[in-house]
Amino acid sequence: MRQASSPFFRAWITILTCAVLTIGITHPSQAQDSGFAPVTDEELQNPEPADWLMWRRTLDGWGYSPLDQIDRDNVGTLRMVWTRAMDREGRQQGTPLVHDGVLYMPNPNDVIQAIDGVTGDLLWEHRRDRPEDLSEYLIASLASTNRNLAIWGNYIIDTSGDDHVFALDATTGELAWDTEILDYHLNPANQTSGPIIADGKVISGRSCTPRGGPDACVVTAHDATTGAELWRRRLIPAPGEPGDETWGDVPFEERHHVGAWMVPSFDPELNLIYVGTSVTSPAPKFLLGGSENAHLYHNSTLALDADTGDIVWYYQHLNDNWDLDHPFERLLVDTAVRPDPTAVSWINPRLQPSETRRVITGIPGKTGVVYTLDRATGEFLWATPTITQNVISSIDGATGAVTENSELVFNSVGQEVLVCPHASGGKDWEAGAYSPLTNTMYFPLRNVCARMRATTPDDPTNPLYAIAWRGQIAPGTDQVGTVQAISAETGETTWRYDQRAATMSLVATGGGLVFGGDVNGRFRAFDHETGEILWEINLGSAVSGFPITYAVDGRQYVAVSTGTPRFLNLTPELRPSTGNNLFVFALPDRN
Repeated sequence: MRQASSPFFRAWITILTCAVLTIGITHPSQAQDSGFAPVTDEELQNPEPADWLMWRRTLDGWGYSPLDQIDRDNVGTLRMVWTRAMDREGRQQGTPLVHDGVLYMPNPNDVIQAIDGVTGDLLWEHRRDRPEDLSEYLIASLASTNRNLAIWGNYIIDTSGDDHVFALDATTGELAWDTEILDYHLNPANQTSGPIIADGKVISGRSCTPRGGPDACVVTAHDATTGAELWRRRLIPAPGEPGDETWGDVPFEERHHVGAWMVPSFDPELNLIYVGTSVTSPAPKFLLGGSENAHLYHNSTLALDADTGDIVWYYQHLNDNWDLDHPFERLLVDTAVRPDPTAVSWINPRLQPSETRRVITGIPGKTGVVYTLDRATGEFLWATPTITQNVISSIDGATGAVTENSELVFNSVGQEVLVCPHASGGKDWEAGAYSPLTNTMYFPLRNVCARMRATTPDDPTNPLYAIAWRGQIAPGTDQVGTVQAISAETGETTWRYDQRAATMSLVATGGGLVFGGDVNGRFRAFDHETGEILWEINLGSAVSGFPITYAVDGRQYVAVSTGTPRFLNLTPELRPSTGNNLFVFALPDRN
């Protein structure tokens, strides 16, 4: 492993590339660079414990690190070792990526930084030359978001606000290749999340505005070496394609907004990519051909052939009238499947006791419902609610068919209903984690509902979804945030922690810890078995980034970023700041 005191160096150069401004900054300790270790597919599929090579560290989406230097006995002595301000403007929801002691950080507005993981010193910075008219074509509030990066070979790979995918030289920040995915003037789509790498293929999804039409709603694969497009999978069927009939008589060009705006998972053995999709636009289905139509493939899990993009199987979680998207992390786990009927609401009657399955599990959507499916076939195994929800009345255990609450399904303009959770989610893009030490999933959730009223796409209140809504805390509690630990085997909730502030993303570690933060700036470590808080610090601003842990020269670090507040309208007494910052912690130096 390269020494932390000499991550890659290029002295005395300011690099200009076409369409991109990259600033190289060095410090004296980098003068003896020992070379960059290219990242292979084998490493991505079995990463070194010291590294964090993708969004959730591994392609199975776990958000788990085996590092155990920081543990339940010593985490109370954790201290900050460095901090760094990030780009000031825009929504900050980034995940650091770490390889050989260098931390690569996505900032808002297509800014990428390479940072010494030990000292916090800047090695290089890449600032993409963003078109000035992006806000005229894209959803402006999302155009700055950049949640994650990928690494492969010598490249840092990302998607951009102007609907490109591009690669940077990991040692310099120079542009290596750049490929347009969509012309944002014709088919605009917000790319708020970056890609994963599946056997040398750059896999990325995106949201898609009505202005972009159905051809903007695509998952794509590109060659990681050259950027050449390998395939694209449209998420809305056209006439003559499977699923076309599920849109009724809605013309193809009026089928809008089935996006895949979070990060996929990948099973190399099955060669399947798992992605989740969003609601349609408008959301009330009486405005879109009728509530009796399924409108595939919205609010679904899709298993795609990694070589072709073909849909191998799909499962629809909800016929969604309320903007309750289902694009979130999919956890790939091999486990005994033994749902406890006293804890789990809907169970497949064909399950054999303690049958071991390769499953796809977790909370894929805003409803906060846990779903467990067979990841080879998509067969429904079990599902159960977590927080207050009233949109799903039942799920047929034998078929997995979901029945929505008919009293909440909109059928006319002006109709108003109380919907739980609301459209910012009982679960949203903030990721949960899974620990193989406990076979337990840990989720940040919210107790939220809304008064929702059906409008029309012409109503300026919310033309995208044709819903006007007023958020509120769920009845029976004043605690917005909760963290819940749920057994992947039985579905039992083994512990829960409730608090006033909304909770944010989590990471689990080999030291028996679950790290996570909240919108009031608190970052803490939970005991993974009991939920006891073992350490806490106030970072001042909402803990909006995805926390990670990594190691350099045998020393373990924990990193997390802050900046973007959420849900504060429900807790007006909480008034954190809004600074975009990166914080790194470690145990006291033993020397």
